[in-house]
Amino acid sequence: MHRQPTHAPAVLYDKDGAVAILSLNRPHVLNAYNVAMRDALFEALQAAADDPDVRAVVLRGNGPAFCTGGDLSEFGSAPSATAARDVRWRRDVWGLLRALPKPVIAAVHGYVVGGGFEMALLCDLCIAAEDARFAYPETGAGMIPGVAGTQTTPRAIGIGRALDLLLTGRGLTASEAHRLGIVSQLVALETLGAAAVDLGRRLCELPPALVGNVKRAVNDGLDMNLLDGLALEKRIERIASSRH
Repeated sequence: MHRQPTHAPAVLYDKDGAVAILSLNRPHVLNAYNVAMRDALFEALQAAADDPDVRAVVLRGNGPAFCTGGDLSEFGSAPSATAARDVRWRRDVWGLLRALPKPVIAAVHGYVVGGGFEMALLCDLCIAAEDARFAYPETGAGMIPGVAGTQTTPRAIGIGRALDLLLTGRGLTASEAHRLGIVSQLVALETLGAAAVDLGRRLCELPPALVGNVKRAVNDGLDMNLLDGLALEKRIERIASSRH
């Protein structure tokens, strides 16, 4: 059995120019996330948000998979359901990921399963290696997807397709995910990292305020009807224009 050194960080933080690269780093368990990884990811995302030199973020996984969701070995280890819920929401890492004003690119490969699939959907763009495999196994295990998958999936691919994936647990190949619009770009595994950083560099060329405004208009507008969404767009554009 391959064991990760106990001192190894659960998430690695690197920078390539203005692109922050966050690497999930529990390859011995296919990057299944535990409380330690969730806390480390929160801190890494916060660091990227606070760093004025960072203009884009790449989220990737070390080892043979991007992420296989929650670490089942921690399930049931909390002293009570209340304590488990408190630990889960003490740091809203998924809310932070979704609300980050800087563009976030998921660079996925291998298994992109459960919470890993949901994590990719919380990012703004997803680049996938050809070996990527997507699935929601939670309902088959008697659980509801708990990293926003019931909300992000129908918004990305429509209600019927989302319910198909969420209820049946059937898998998607990378090419199928690309056809559905979950994946914006398909690349060979050996070029995945370079392609994600290259996209990040291109996004870095845009004014940060413009990127933040586009993300706000899209994400906030999804919770509105069309007329309110158009009004939000005009309001954001008007405020942005007044600052020039």
